[in-house]
Amino acid sequence: MLFNSIDFAVFLPIVFVLYWFVTQKNLKYQNVLIVVASYVFYGCWDYRFLALIVFSTLVDFSIGKLLKTQTQPSKRKWLLWISIAVNIGFLGFFKYYNFFIDNFTSVFAFFGQEIKSNSLNIILPVGISFYTFQTLSYTIDVYKKKLEPTNDIVAFAAFVSFFPQLVAGPIERATNLLPQFFKQRQFEYNKAVDGLRQILWGLTKKVVIADNCATYANMIFDNHTSYSGSTLFVGAVFFAFQIYGDFSGYSDIAIGTSRLFGFNLKQNFAFPYFSRDIAEFWRRWHISLSTWFRDYLYIPLGGSRGSKILQIRNVFIIFVISGFWHGANWTFIVWGLLNALYFLPVFLLKRNRVHTDIVAQNRLLPSFKEFVLMLTTFILTVLAWVFFRAKNITEAFDYLNLMANKSLFTLPEVRPLYLIIFIGFFLVIEWSGRRQLYAIERLWLNYPRVLRWITYLIIVVLIFLYGGKEQEFIYFQF
Repeated sequence: MLFNSIDFAVFLPIVFVLYWFVTQKNLKYQNVLIVVASYVFYGCWDYRFLALIVFSTLVDFSIGKLLKTQTQPSKRKWLLWISIAVNIGFLGFFKYYNFFIDNFTSVFAFFGQEIKSNSLNIILPVGISFYTFQTLSYTIDVYKKKLEPTNDIVAFAAFVSFFPQLVAGPIERATNLLPQFFKQRQFEYNKAVDGLRQILWGLTKKVVIADNCATYANMIFDNHTSYSGSTLFVGAVFFAFQIYGDFSGYSDIAIGTSRLFGFNLKQNFAFPYFSRDIAEFWRRWHISLSTWFRDYLYIPLGGSRGSKILQIRNVFIIFVISGFWHGANWTFIVWGLLNALYFLPVFLLKRNRVHTDIVAQNRLLPSFKEFVLMLTTFILTVLAWVFFRAKNITEAFDYLNLMANKSLFTLPEVRPLYLIIFIGFFLVIEWSGRRQLYAIERLWLNYPRVLRWITYLIIVVLIFLYGGKEQEFIYFQF
């Protein structure tokens, strides 16, 4: 079930009414409703994969309880590894089995040894990369005694399968989201209105920006040998806005929907294209995944401690695994490596924590230096996105090679005026709202109500006029 579908437009009000008007006085019933609604929501894609979510829920719930009673360090460690093996095992099989089999046979073929292997026609369960990491955060935190394990299977099942963020995040920590299922929730009008406002902005990002950018990005990437260097660069820029609008739009809708039900999810994007270096970009892009890898992999590996060699090793491990998390393709691994190379000079010069504030915090416009830094970071990011978007490594290098010629300085053949205007207005609104959790959080709140409603009406009209056909979110494939 897509957020940008008629099905969800019917599903959400039904669940909302049942939640606040039928089960409001009983916390247990509310949690049961969330579980049922989440399973229905997920089952609309393929009900067969509900078994994976249920099994993962039961395994981690049981291990959490055993970790509470077990005092021997060796046995506690075994319990943790069982959880890791089950969750990563499922993820590895469904997402990476064919990748490893194909590359295994290719290595032998390279050395002249032909071996027979059979790839499987495996369907990737939607959202498996997200809920796998979410459940792992629970067992790891219980193991580290940062969190008390729960005895309420319903609340835990609701935490694992919470439908607003089940399919594409944010990846919530058990320490943040799980306790909210044990607190009595009261309907708050202002909170609900804020949630609707964020949903509206998320739909705008997805339908008006991302889906329209996708039309031209797909056309240019799929026919890249036919276009000039400048057009290829424009295609990469369109993809940059497509993936940002698509993924951050999903996060906004998920966070806003959660607020309708009285839950607070963490911010997942913080205006990353206004970053002044690549380190700041990664603090602002897909925050829930970046911090997950930081806390559960980078720091346990040693983080920034130890020798420079170990620190560099840790940086490359994090970025490569982050790339591989996105998909079973060498393009994602190279994308991760390229970002590691971008990050390394900033890291070695100890400037990776320089830009922790908001750019032009108390000013309307950035300084010339800030503008140059933002533009440079954006261009580097756009070039890296070419590997993320390309079907394979050969196509990515071919695309970049064709881009880097004299035609790069000619007028692009593809320049849709309406979309350029949309992106321009989008950037203005994002810039004006960069100090907030999302761009229109406080847009004109101090102005007359009629002006705000006119603005919302304009946004709704744009969604209907330029929404195009219903398209899945990019990160469903991850």
